[in-house]
Parts: sequence; C-alpha cells; structure tokens
Amino acid sequence: MPEKTSRTGFFTQDESHRIGFPWSKSFDFAVQNLRNRFTRSLITMSSLILAVAFLAFILVNLNIATGLVQFGGTQFASLLTEMGFDVDTALGTVTTGPKERWIVLLSLLVCTVGIINAQLMSVTERFRIIGIFKCLGALDSIILRLFLIEAAIIGIIGAAIGAAAGIAFAFLNGLVNFGVASLILVSLADVFVSFLIATATGFTLSIIGVLYPAILAARMEPVKALNAQH
Repeated sequence: MPEKTSRTGFFTQDESHRIGFPWSKSFDFAVQNLRNRFTRSLITMSSLILAVAFLAFILVNLNIATGLVQFGGTQFASLLTEMGFDVDTALGTVTTGPKERWIVLLSLLVCTVGIINAQLMSVTERFRIIGIFKCLGALDSIILRLFLIEAAIIGIIGAAIGAAAGIAFAFLNGLVNFGVASLILVSLADVFVSFLIATATGFTLSIIGVLYPAILAARMEPVKALNAQH
C-alpha cells in the first residue's frame, strides 16, 4: 500500500513520523528569518562586503596596472614601482607587494571569524525554535540546510555588492592616479574574472563561517534546546 502523508504548514510527515522539509519551503523559511533578523543579518553582511570589496580593489588594481605596463610603456612602469607594485617590464606582469597580500589575508580572516561569531549568536537566539523543529521530527540535515541557505543568501548578495564596490573604487583610484589611460588600457575580461574571484571568495567564506554553528545547531538535543535560558 502507498504511504499516507499528512501536511501541516511547512512540514510533511509520513507514516515513519519523519518530517520532510522541501527545498522551496526551506528557502522561504530562510528568507523570512533573515527579514526577521534584518539588523543582525546586515551586520554580518557588512563585514563580508568590506572584506570582499578590499579583495576586489586589490585584484582590479592589478588588472589596471597590468594594462598600463603592457600597453602604456615604461613611464607607467616606473610610477607603479614607486607605488609599491612589483613590475616586470620584460614579461609585462605586475604583482602586489607582500604588505598588500598580508592585509588581504588578514581582512578575509577577520571576516570569517566575524561570520562564525554572528552565526553562533544566531544559534543561541534560536535554541527554542530549533528544539521545536527537532521535537516535531525534523532531521539534523534539515536544520543544517536552513543555516546553509541563510549563509548562501548572505554570501552571494554581500559578496556581489562588495566586489562591485571594490571595482568601482579601483577604477576611481586608477582615474585619479593615471588618468583616462587606466580605463582605456585595462582588460575588461580580466576585470570580470576578478569580479568572479572576489564574489566566489566571499561566498565560500560565508559558507565556511556557518559550518561549525550549523553543525552545532543540527546536533542539539531537543530537550536541552527547549529548556535553554536566554
């Protein structure tokens, strides 16, 4: 005989008493939760935006500098060297100095720590709702999925905004320091690749940052969650 199922709100429950939570409903629930916690979500996103913006700024600055060296002649090479870039005129390549690389690394690290901290606070604030879900029969994978969807939404939106802002500041910086030549000689294909790299990096950091808090929430005992004091 076919299994009988009953539906209540977001959940579907079969005869084995396991709760199903469709991906579409999971997404709707995650979006609603982000709206309810808009201020805290915005704080989490802002740290991601700043880190990704700085990364995109550095990457596009390199794109601009490379275009100037390859097509602008030695006059730009000497100026770029004075500004701290490592320029190889023979190969037409430009790299950032160790100082910039360390700053980027530290900013991404701080961003990841900030996301972890924010998500841990989010788990603490939602002990009871997590406990209710698990008492209704929600699997650990459902709880994990909800947190990952939230992180993915914050990651893709925050990273895209940060990358776009970083590129805009890089173009403005190039215009101020090198004039219109910086906009004419830069490869737009390279800029697009830098945008994708910065966005993908931000998205990945958001997912990495939520993994530990999400696993912690998924493994939580229902009774302990319901009895948690805030």
